[in-house]
Formats: sequence, C-alpha cells, structure tokens
Amino acid sequence: MPTPPENRELSPFTGWTRAHWEDTADRLLLAVRPYASPRHGLLALPGPRPSWSGARSDGLEGHARTFLLTALRVAGARGEDPHGHLAFHAEGLAAGAEAPGGDGPDSWPLLTDVRQAVVESASVALGLRLTRPWLWDSLDDRTRQRTVEWLLPALEPSPVDNNWWLFGLTVAGFLQDAGIETDRAAATIDRSLDRIEKWYLGDGWYSDGDNRAFDHYNAWALHLYPVLHAHLAGDQDLLDRYGPRLRRHLDDYAHLFDSDGAPLPYGRSLTYRFAAAAAPWLGALTGHTPLTPGATRRLASGTLRYFLDRGATDERDLLTLGWHGPYEPVVQSYSGPASPYWAAKGFLGLLLPADHPAWTDPEEPLPAERADTVRPVAPAGLLIQSTAADGLVRLHNHGSNHVSSDPSGADDSGYARYAYSTRTGPTTPPDQPDNHFALVLDGRVTRRGPATLLGTGPGWAASLHTPLPGIRILSATLAHGRAEVRAHLVLGAPDGTPVRQTGWATTPEGPTAQLHPVHGFPPATEPVELSTGATLQGGPDTRTAALHGSTSGPESLFVTLASLTAEPAPAPASTLAAVQVTGRTIQVTWQNGPTTHLDLAAHPVVGTTERRPRRASAPSPYVHLRGT
Repeated sequence: MPTPPENRELSPFTGWTRAHWEDTADRLLLAVRPYASPRHGLLALPGPRPSWSGARSDGLEGHARTFLLTALRVAGARGEDPHGHLAFHAEGLAAGAEAPGGDGPDSWPLLTDVRQAVVESASVALGLRLTRPWLWDSLDDRTRQRTVEWLLPALEPSPVDNNWWLFGLTVAGFLQDAGIETDRAAATIDRSLDRIEKWYLGDGWYSDGDNRAFDHYNAWALHLYPVLHAHLAGDQDLLDRYGPRLRRHLDDYAHLFDSDGAPLPYGRSLTYRFAAAAAPWLGALTGHTPLTPGATRRLASGTLRYFLDRGATDERDLLTLGWHGPYEPVVQSYSGPASPYWAAKGFLGLLLPADHPAWTDPEEPLPAERADTVRPVAPAGLLIQSTAADGLVRLHNHGSNHVSSDPSGADDSGYARYAYSTRTGPTTPPDQPDNHFALVLDGRVTRRGPATLLGTGPGWAASLHTPLPGIRILSATLAHGRAEVRAHLVLGAPDGTPVRQTGWATTPEGPTAQLHPVHGFPPATEPVELSTGATLQGGPDTRTAALHGSTSGPESLFVTLASLTAEPAPAPASTLAAVQVTGRTIQVTWQNGPTTHLDLAAHPVVGTTERRPRRASAPSPYVHLRGT
C-alpha cells in the first residue's frame, strides 16, 4: 500500500491529512487478519503472555477492538469498504455468537463467565451501532438473536465499580437504537449515568471510581461514552448535560500534549496510546470543544504520528504492548496481546465528513507551543506546566491516587510520583523512583501512598501524605517557566531521620534535568546520580539526581529548585529563582517574573501570591490569595 503524500500547506505541523488516517486504519486492520480463527470470531494476536482472563478472552478482545476500528473506518466512509473489513468482521460476529461459551475455534466467552467480555461487549455494540445500515440490518434473524442474547448480560449492574458502568450504557444504547429490550436498556442507561455522577468533581474532571484516579480515562471513557451515546441517540437533553463538561475538560486536556505530539504518560492503560485523541475528536464531532478545528487535527494527527514514528507497531504492522515499542512495565495484568487496539478510539475523527473544517482547516499550534503555562486543575489536584521554547509538558501531582491504602502495598508508578513529563519516565520497580520525596529507613525509601489534596492555586499545588504511622509530610510545588520549587515539611519524624529527594529520570540524549538544594540539606550538598534503568521513553539506562539530608527536630522543611528542559545549554536551576525561607514561609522571586509567598502550616496550607499590579482573588478553603 503506497503511503499518502504529506501536505505541509494544509498540515504545517504534522504533514498528515485524512488520507493518512484512513491509510493507517487499513494497515492496522489488514495486519491482524493472519491471526484470525477459521471464521474470524477470535483474533489470537502474538504477544509475550496472555492476560489474566485467558487466551479465549484475549481472542475476543482482538475481534472486538479491531471491529471498533473497522466500524469507524467504514462509517466514516459512508459504507465504502474496498478492503472488505466489514465482511471480515461480520463473519466473525456470526461465528463468535453462534455457540458462545463453548470450546469451538471461534466461540466467544459468555459475559456471565468472563468479566473481561463485558468490556469487549461495548466495542461490539458500538461497532454494530455505527455500522447498522451496512451490517446489522443485513444480518439474518438467527444471527441477530444470538448476538442479542450474548449482549444482554451487559445490561446488569457493572461487576467493577469504575468506568465499567459505561460498557453497559454503550450496549444499551445500541439495543435502544435497534428497538430491542428498550425499557431495560433505558433503565441501564439511567443507572449507569447515575453511578458516574457520584464521581464528577466539577470543571470537567471525573474520578475513575472512588479512588481519586484522574488520568486519561477521563477522556477515552468517562466523557467518551456518555457524550457519544447522546450524539448517536440525538438526545439533546443528555448533550446539554454532558457536552459542556467535555468542553471544560478539553480546556485542560489540550495542555497535556507535547509539541512533538506525545500525550502525557501518567495513570494506567498507557498502551492504548493514541486513544488519547478520542476526546478532542469527540468535541469536534458534537461541537462541544474550546479547540479550533485546525488545533483539533493538529493535536490528533500529532499524537498518532508520534507513536507510529517511534515504533508503536512492529514489522508486521501490529500494535505492541508498550508506549513507543514494547515496554512490559506499563502492561496491566488485564492486558492481552490485542489490548493496544483500544487505540481504535483515536480514529473517532473519521466520523466527521471529509469536508468538515477539522479536516480542511490548516493546522494550528497546541497550547504547549504558544506560551509558557502553569495551569492548576483544582478537582484533581494537578498542576500542568509547559514551556513554549521546547514544547515540553510537565504534570505535578498532588491529588491523583489510584493506590492501595494498605501501608505495606507498593506505590503505583503511574500515579504516585510528584511529577510526570511528556519526555521522561516514570521509573518503575525495582529501580529507584524518580520525582519522589521519602524517608530512608534501613536503606529503603518510604512510599508516598494515598495523597490528600490540600489545595491548588495560581502556580502551585499542595498535598499531605502519611508515609509511616505518626509521621506526615506536607508537600507543595510552585512553578514558573521551566522552574519548579519543591517543598516538603516533615512532621513527627525522629531527629536525624534520613530523607531523599529525587529529580527527573533522563537519558544521555536529554532532556536536561537539574536539581538544586535550597533549604534543609547540609551545606554544600551536591546531588548524587542514581542509575534508574529503562523507562517508557526508551533508552536502556536513565540517570536520576538525588539529594540526601536528615530531619532535625519535630518538623523539618526541605526545599529544592528543579528544572526539566530541552533547551540547549540551559542555565543552572539556581539562577531561575531567588528563594528565601523563613520558618515555614517560602518566598520565591522568579527570574523575570512575580514574587510568590507560600506559608506551610501543619493544617492547613496558607499561601499568598503577589503580582504588581494585581486584584484580589477569591479565597478557597485552604488557600488565601491577596494581591498587593
């Protein structure tokens, strides 16, 4: 298949057009065909290991997720299908649903027997809904009846109390459209939406369950399924409810993408890769977006090309389990060889007609390319920091957990770090954690565990965690330009307890990481370099700076200046700000910027930020801002 030519006039940033998206979809779909069962009911893709649900479930996953990609490709072409993708999956549908639960070579597992099948039922149902005029309406009654029987258990309450509630909603939406079990489907939709409502914390952000997990599931699940259902159903009431939430989320979300196209790697299921583009496309599809059409395509095409240019597919054009190429530490136990094909959601833009402005307007720059930004995300306790000179994005985490409350449990490297970036780490066990502050006991560092958000404000975020019974660490990050001030007030630790602050994990190829002691460390302390192994960004061996100190008295304050930059020959971090510490008060005068005051108290955090001139801001429960 010839590769479409680039168009740098229409797409000055990526060169890619709709033809590249269609070509990529075709290549991905044709590549999986050699791994199909005799009648295509299962797709047993090669991989390092099966998921915890077993090989047959993995085969269903292969069919369902590639069927979703087929549906977006064919529906986007208004039924045109020169490669026969839909016929391939239609045969698989008939074979898989013919005798589900059996041991035939094409048989699908039952939803009542295998929980993972509930996830895949949503992709099957959404695929059927999108292609209904060309597939569902042409099936014989027997195949339709068996398919419905297989889908119906998805209408029961979710077996997992998180975004899984939306799989039932998605199946219900298809059945409702098809006029099947409409009352039961409506009840499932209402119950599902009621459940996720409890996790909506405002400003476009949901927690993925009760565990304060804020990550890409906001975009590729918690917004995607309700808004897409409302759009496909033509339900204006639901669109009026959920559309503005999507718009508000995208206002933050667009800031999480690097100028090179990389979405910020934090949270779980990172192997879904360019599924991160689903929500921006959905905003364009429904009109609920703050992004211009050209910026939407620039973001989405940049993300797709970022991964394809860095080895996301192997020599057979199969998506691998990993980030760039294969990378085992980001693979969840529920992920099988076909799990990466949830990236199909990133092709949602194909539902837009070819003459839509999102395809025909010139690309426009991303937020990270326009100006330096430090943006608090209050509900999630996040602080987004980007610099236009290099297009690099950093995320400071003071509120997203998804970690075990068991003190003996290990931290999840996708959630527990104080900071993440689009071009570094995170490191993973057994290597030492990057961007971590800890007590050091018998040579081992304490974990962060669940962090309690204390507050966010202009240029800062703060949290509290308990590494050991009776010991608390109050932490705050202040940011400006490429500079970061990291402060940790240790409360209740025995005198002389060793502590360690680590910085960014980088490779010799860059970017440049800096870590400079400001307060609390012994005089003339210099960072030591830790060998921290490979990360998802590539490279066999990263290096991470670490500063060591010890507590003195019932409370000890440790302050550092850090920086991560891709600028050539950057000035030392110590030149980026003048930091003065008086008791618990930190005063930061940023280079070519404002002066910030942060007063760390045991409870709560109280801060003041001043700019000249500046009007007074409204107070929050934990932070009082006053202008002078």
